[in-house]
Amino acid sequence: MKVLQTIVVKQVLTEESKEKIHRKYHSKKLQLQKECDQLRFERKKLEKSKQFSPETLKKHFEQKIKTHQEKIKLLDFQIDQLHILPLGSEWKETELQGIVEVNIGDQWETLGKTIIVKDGIVTEIRER
Repeated sequence: MKVLQTIVVKQVLTEESKEKIHRKYHSKKLQLQKECDQLRFERKKLEKSKQFSPETLKKHFEQKIKTHQEKIKLLDFQIDQLHILPLGSEWKETELQGIVEVNIGDQWETLGKTIIVKDGIVTEIRER
């Protein structure tokens, strides 16, 4: 029988991969900051139109901005953690869904897999 199971993808940290991950997080952070600025602009624009109550607008936009700011804080934390980790450490990059063969007598806990990637090349596939 085949089942869908989560497969963890981990990146081995090298100078190149650390820099690539840092750039990716920094880019996401800048995008979120731009979106916050855009939300503030949209709020002011709608406030001037007086189509909606100021309280409703403020509440709606502040919630969206707060969500973006929380994501920015998480990215800052991840960037800090990335700087702390030494080269050769494994960084959880993502999780994927994959098909796994299950047979009678298999140990359920060991069916999961982890894919190890180093500089864009799969170097290992581990059983849990």
